[in-house]
Amino acid sequence: MIKDKLTNAECYYSLSNNLRKGFLWLKENNLETLKDGKYEIDGDKIFANVQSYETKDDAPYEAHKKYLDIQYMIKGEENVGVVDYKDCETTEVYNEEKDVEFLNCVRNDFYQILRKGEFLIFYPQDAHKPSLKVDSNKSVKKVIVKVMI
Repeated sequence: MIKDKLTNAECYYSLSNNLRKGFLWLKENNLETLKDGKYEIDGDKIFANVQSYETKDDAPYEAHKKYLDIQYMIKGEENVGVVDYKDCETTEVYNEEKDVEFLNCVRNDFYQILRKGEFLIFYPQDAHKPSLKVDSNKSVKKVIVKVMI
């Protein structure tokens, strides 16, 4: 997992060309005006999902195998749980079409607050539980850029 501000994205361009393309898309678009939905960046290699929702009291952990996530907060803030995938048990088997597996993770988790202008990168070993409330349930707008590994 990596946490930083979008203003520092250039520091991560060298990790992969696909990651660089995902960050450039985030920087080159007026994210606040984008409607919820899917945006193609580079075919099935890189795409973005813009979402608006209310934060929750709880959510399941999830993990991905084909894509890493760049989760960028456009508006609001949320708590995000993070734990090593190896410390989890599968509760819903991996769905290859959706690239998601749901998990129960109770050991060694910690939480990060994702605020406006910040991103979290989750790799396959990073089980994560997004969309949790910080103090109370509030509206957020977030984009998840899916980057093929």
